[in-house]
Amino acid sequence: MGKLTGRARALAGTVALGAALTACGGGSDEEGDGGARLTISANAVAGGKNTEEAAWIEEWVIPAFEEAQAAAGTPVDVSFEPSGVDDEQYKTRLALDLQAGSGPDIMTLDGIWVGEFAQAGYVEPLPAATQEWDGWAQIPEAVQQLATYEGERYGIPWGTDGRVLFYNRTLFAEAGLPADWQPTSWDDILTAAEALAGLDDVIPVQLNAGTAMGEATSMQGLLPLLAGTGEEIHDGSAWTGASDGLVEALELYEDVYGGGLGDPVLQQEAQGRDRSFARFAEGGVGILVEGDYFWRSVLNPEGGTAPMADRDEAVGWARIPAVRPGAGVGGQDFVSMSGGSVRVVNPAGDNAELAYELMEFMNSAEAITAAVGDNARITARDDVNATVLAGDPLLSYIADEVLPLTTFRPPLAAYPQVSVLLQEATAAVAAGDDTPREAADAYAEGLAEVTGGD
Repeated sequence: MGKLTGRARALAGTVALGAALTACGGGSDEEGDGGARLTISANAVAGGKNTEEAAWIEEWVIPAFEEAQAAAGTPVDVSFEPSGVDDEQYKTRLALDLQAGSGPDIMTLDGIWVGEFAQAGYVEPLPAATQEWDGWAQIPEAVQQLATYEGERYGIPWGTDGRVLFYNRTLFAEAGLPADWQPTSWDDILTAAEALAGLDDVIPVQLNAGTAMGEATSMQGLLPLLAGTGEEIHDGSAWTGASDGLVEALELYEDVYGGGLGDPVLQQEAQGRDRSFARFAEGGVGILVEGDYFWRSVLNPEGGTAPMADRDEAVGWARIPAVRPGAGVGGQDFVSMSGGSVRVVNPAGDNAELAYELMEFMNSAEAITAAVGDNARITARDDVNATVLAGDPLLSYIADEVLPLTTFRPPLAAYPQVSVLLQEATAAVAAGDDTPREAADAYAEGLAEVTGGD
């Protein structure tokens, strides 16, 4: 791979115990009796973490691809390297393998790792043949950002999500608010919250704040608000500091928590996010900013962590508005944030060209439909979403209305530290310790330390 860069050394050591981890496996350095060998790696294991993904790879992808290749006269032996560890441990294990010139042929990465792996030279821009893959026509340009770094695609996104405003229609009716609500500005949100404040034992707005909420504060709180001011936390060349947009986003936190429209104590509790979910399910929260996970895994009447028996009738949803119409990123009226996973190819493998074919196969409509099975969830493909989400109005809404306008976190090594600084800024404002300007300035000072002034 040549001389190891500082970025590569940092990536390889992201988790202290990573050096003690064993390697993932053998890549594609050997030819089996039946032809070329390929390996697939994902942080998934049967009966454990992401068990559905592991079963799909082992029981559908591998036999289907091997059969197709055999029929084409190019037999291949594909194996799966399961894992079920903490995401950072998995990331470090991959980095160590790739640094050594080995590693699996196909890897599943969190989208925010793409830039780090690209900077380290562990993944490369897609070859021309994959750039022309017909599946790109089914992946919205906004979602393609998930696999993009510095304008180049490095993989194929396969799963994603979106953030919206959830609201309780029953509480809205009691407060004299419309059942079909779509705010067009932050003032509209505050107006609805003030009406909800007149109800007994109801938190008008749950807007995640503070470090106890962790990344949920950034993804379901500050980052979509920042996008609503027309800014992103990284503009492609530099990090955003104490900008006017950041101050304006923090001012909304001040309006919510300083104005008695949210519960600042809840934001400081270790299980505060889970408690906010339970309160919503019990009819104790009016408006809550969250991703589709909240609908399908938390409020789900069948197996949700905070099941809501009347979810389908009582819960409404709306797009997150910009601070004012047209003020969002790219001049948008509405904004969102998304996360998701990306499949990439190890360019150092002996059968990289065949590995790219396997990656395209794994992201085909047929393969993604098989991966979803009976558990409807949003995929990166419009054609698959149109079929598998047809019976779920919220997931269909996010796929149709939210994904085309969504944005993503920067896939850079410094992002996790930057995110913590953002969380600390919201905590200071929500607790009333700092003004929005003071919190933004403190964030900027921390940002300079974390990024070396970038």
